[in-house]
This record gives sequence, structure tokens and C-alpha cells, in this order.
Amino acid sequence: MTRKPASPVVSVQNLSVLFADGSNDASSPGGFHALGPVTFSVCPREFVCVLGPSGSGKSTLLRALAGLVPPTSGEITFSGGERPRIGFVFQQANLMPWRSVLENITLPLEIENQPVHIARQHALELVELVGLQGFEHSLPRDLSGGMAQRVALARALVHDPDILLLDEPFGSLDALTRERMWTELSRIWQVRQKTVIMVTHSISEALFLADRVLVLTARPGRVKMDLKVDLPRPREDEMRYTLHFGRLARRLKEAIE
Repeated sequence: MTRKPASPVVSVQNLSVLFADGSNDASSPGGFHALGPVTFSVCPREFVCVLGPSGSGKSTLLRALAGLVPPTSGEITFSGGERPRIGFVFQQANLMPWRSVLENITLPLEIENQPVHIARQHALELVELVGLQGFEHSLPRDLSGGMAQRVALARALVHDPDILLLDEPFGSLDALTRERMWTELSRIWQVRQKTVIMVTHSISEALFLADRVLVLTARPGRVKMDLKVDLPRPREDEMRYTLHFGRLARRLKEAIE
């Protein structure tokens, strides 16, 4: 029996974002057309990466999905009709320097006025998930860049979001740490099975992590390619050296150029 395709958890239809100039009129000649129109949808538990040249509106797209930037035209619709719970991880970890690892992770639950013992239990589960056992009481100054981003990821997951938005979370890390974080993020996604939309500049990163890769054109960004990544899971590091991985990478590179 043929399985019915899953209904999208988010649908983007003809979305455009323009930033106004000093006149506060986004339609004026001096307005900055950052994105669109773009149209795509994402299904539950799907991992989608967004690639494109610098300035193509990738981060603007994530901020629009999160409700941080209002669309100028078009629409974003979510299953159920209401904006779901969203976790957001930025390129910089943005941890509070006076709070420990555990206290940084519990922050979203504190804001929601969750009981302290429940927030602590959820945070401890995330500490284990992201591999930070033994660093629960460490301050951000005592963490490496990769460890800080693990804390940021745990903080984004602690309130059990429906959609996880990642804006180049490993962009500031050195190459070796970044590649280790690909494996860690892939493992965490396998466990939690969240719907993920991630912006990256790295073709290898996108292919290693994603089920699909969207390639945006130069500004204003439009969807130029929607590539299904037909690589088996779980993803192993050796996969990056296969002929098929190379063929997929070449297609993405040609689309970006």
C-alpha cells in the first residue's frame, strides 16, 4: 500500500522581504530587497539546509520563519494554523557569561515559569544528549567554541520545539571542530527527530546533515534548486569521500555559481 505523504509542518508561499530605507517605505526606490519571492515547504522531522551566496537572504529567511522579521509579501503557514514552538541557534552561542552551563540551558524554561526541579531535570537530560557531562557547573569562559555551541543547541532544545532553526551554528569554529560538530548534530537529530531548517555556506556540511538542500540565488534570494539528498542514515564521515557525495556536491556548486 502506498504511504500518504506527510503534510508540511511549514509552507512558505511567494515570500518576499524588503527592508525600508530612511523613508520607512519598503517599496521606495531606496528600499533593500533582501529575499524572494521564495516558495517551499518542509515536512515533519525533515532536515533541510539552505545554501546560497553571501547576501542572498538566508538568515533573513530564518528570521522570517521565527517571526523576528515581518514578510513584505507572501505568507508563511504552519500546520495547525498557529506558530509552533521554535528553537533558534545563532552563529555565536550568545551564552550568559555569569550563568553555568546548566543555568544557561534552563533559561528558556525559567522564562516560561517552569518549576525549578522540572527545568533542572530537562536540562540534565540535554547535557547528556549533547555530551557535556562533567561541565554542568562550568562557566562559558571555560568552554571551547564547540562546547559553547553544544550548550546553545541544548538551550534551543530544552523547551521541546516543533521546529529548530540553525543560522550557521558552526561558522565560527575551526575546520576540525566543525566537522566533529556535524557528526554530533546528526546524532542528536537521529535521537530527537526534530524538524530542522539550517543555513550554511558549506556544501559538505549541507550534504552531510540534510535530507534536502535548497539553493538560493544571489540577492534577492529565490529558490534555484531543491535537491533531495539520497544518502543513507546514519551518516558516517567516510561517506564524504564517496563518488555519489562528490556528484551531489558538484551539482550544488554549479547551482551556486
